[in-house]
Amino acid sequence: MKARSDDPASERAPLPEALARPPHGRVLLLAPHADDDVIGAGGTAALHVAQGDSVHVLVAFDGLEGDPDGRFSPAELRERRRAEARAGGAHLGLVDYEFWDYPEGHLPSPEQLLAGAERLATRIAELAVDTIYAPWVGEHHVDHHVIARTTRLAAALVGFRGELWGYEVWTPLIPTRIVDISSVHERKFAALREHKSQLAYRDILHMALGFSSQRAMYLTTKLPDARHGEAFAPLGEPFGRDRELLQRHR
Repeated sequence: MKARSDDPASERAPLPEALARPPHGRVLLLAPHADDDVIGAGGTAALHVAQGDSVHVLVAFDGLEGDPDGRFSPAELRERRRAEARAGGAHLGLVDYEFWDYPEGHLPSPEQLLAGAERLATRIAELAVDTIYAPWVGEHHVDHHVIARTTRLAAALVGFRGELWGYEVWTPLIPTRIVDISSVHERKFAALREHKSQLAYRDILHMALGFSSQRAMYLTTKLPDARHGEAFAPLGEPFGRDRELLQRHR
């Protein structure tokens, strides 16, 4: 029976696509902070590398809010977090890192948001990537949310026609794609263990395990041996005030 628009069943979340591996292509993985890339899409990134895809990781913020007890000087913490990112990435086959060191923890002005989007649009064009991963726009953490909006603006500015996917770090999304990371999940958690400066404050291992274990529920019909997954949803296009900002820019 065809569901009517007033049928309560029509309000169900869609069943996401289950993938044993991501599509081939050059990848840009955007991370607000060092460790977000691993939590949200580290397993998928490792699968990209394993199938011969280039993966470029861009970490947007300096991460200086990640030491509330002030154990390190700002310069020491910045370098420590960069080193942790590279050490973690090594477990996943990730070697191509870029750090922009924007100050974190605030909503940018429209002018700042657009300037960041223009810079990112230039980088997308230079890298000529096929797939971009970034936090999904519903992330509660302000820095994660800002990077999602910036990425949408940048993709629109450059006329990006590839795949644009949002991943989850703090806030669960409603997935339309789940990638089976069972074969690389141990490497993902080895990568997270390298982020010792953050593990001192928060058990990101436990939190990431909860996400990846639950996401496997969507995989088992098609991939019965799946134990861990990473969830994605389309990042979409600029919305509301960001769309107006884009229109004024054009």
